[in-house]
Amino acid sequence: MSSGKLLLGVLAGIAAGAALGILLAPEKGSDTRRKISKKGDDYVDVLKDKFNNFLESITDTVDAAKDEAEGLMEKGKSKAYEIKNAVREKIANHS
Repeated sequence: MSSGKLLLGVLAGIAAGAALGILLAPEKGSDTRRKISKKGDDYVDVLKDKFNNFLESITDTVDAAKDEAEGLMEKGKSKAYEIKNAVREKIANHS
């Protein structure tokens, strides 16, 4: 099972348990609605934090890959320049 499915299952279980607990509680409807709204807001905040952490992780990974690609490109350019000069030198020596 993937971690995404596991996380989704856990969140669904928590939400279902919280909703049942609140709905079965012996309180006025307005109190119950306020609690449901508060729990919803809490879950939204948690999901926002997780999403922001995910985006930060992806951004860091992309930045690292970009830096590595730029380094490889510079090494490639340098090597191409060396080969070009070596070929020119060989041609100049044989002329």
